[in-house]
Amino acid sequence: MKIKAAVLYETGKARPYTESGPLQIEEVYLSAPLQDEVLVKIHAAGICHSDLSVIDGSRPRPLPMLIGHEAAGEVVECGAGVNDLKPGDHVVFSFVPACGHCIPCMTGRPALCEPGAAANTKGMLLNGGVRLKNASLRDLQHHLGVSAFAEYTVVSRRSLVKINKDISYDIAALFGCAVLTGVGAVVNTAQLHAGQTILVVGLGGVGLAALLGALSAGAATVIAADINADKRATALAMGAHYAIDPAEPEAVQKIKDITGGGVDIAVEFAGAVKALEFAYASTKRGGITVTAGLPHPSVSFALSPALLVGEERTLKGSYLGSCVPARDIPAFIALHQSGRLPVERLLSHTMDLHKINEGFERLAAGNVLRQVVLFA
Repeated sequence: MKIKAAVLYETGKARPYTESGPLQIEEVYLSAPLQDEVLVKIHAAGICHSDLSVIDGSRPRPLPMLIGHEAAGEVVECGAGVNDLKPGDHVVFSFVPACGHCIPCMTGRPALCEPGAAANTKGMLLNGGVRLKNASLRDLQHHLGVSAFAEYTVVSRRSLVKINKDISYDIAALFGCAVLTGVGAVVNTAQLHAGQTILVVGLGGVGLAALLGALSAGAATVIAADINADKRATALAMGAHYAIDPAEPEAVQKIKDITGGGVDIAVEFAGAVKALEFAYASTKRGGITVTAGLPHPSVSFALSPALLVGEERTLKGSYLGSCVPARDIPAFIALHQSGRLPVERLLSHTMDLHKINEGFERLAAGNVLRQVVLFA
């Protein structure tokens, strides 16, 4: 079938993206779903920094690629072997297709699925190969098994979580990455307990989702940190108890003064080494620092083993929020619908597909929270 989609042919184009147009809107060919695959009509797709990192070259991916990984949609057709979904079902995408059979999957860590990671790295679906071609019949790679910036997509059944139909698509899409990554980093990776103190560094859509998750989980003190004053103000409006500019010379000492020696948990989402250093320096003796930021693979972080050991610190990475999507997406949606996780406050802009380069320019400029592309 022919569909309209946003295709990336070249990374590292100069900003502003409104002029260089890194994403080309064009008609492409989408194949029918094969064994264990599903054709989904996309209704809403979020614009995430992970997508921007592919566009600017910070996260090298095979090209050309149909990008986008945070989305919600409606099942149109199920391939052979898919018996637990049917046309008309509403779904949220998970950007790691979990095979269910490798050791990480069988030990409850599907975010680390080995076949899923291999397929994502190659730009293929879990079953292998691609289902997309451009007008010249050139293969288009899949982004994280999803390729959401399109009217329709074909994905592995393992990339989908069925949801109830009583949540709008624009809000449901946020649960596929911003909420999974942010809230998951707090409650799954860091395992925050009620009454603990937490620092959230980097206040984009994922960081603010983490802030909301920390409040929902019962954090006693939530400190938000970002160099952007508007985002600090937004964090305070969303319930943060303090907002700190990490560029201030005494920022770490301020946090230690507020908490009596440092936070129990620091979570970092800025994707910059300085932000991670700040988060680590702000944790207390015995504290936990979690990073879900993804700077360029060549970037490294210096760490003192003596400090790590002598103060019993913990430094952890978090991918997909250490979530089990089939368990956590419905649970987080239930929290949202009960009023305890108001993720609708993350949504700052909506647009149609033809405005997508404008959306990425806003994201690169740091002027937005979460933007969503809507499809009719």
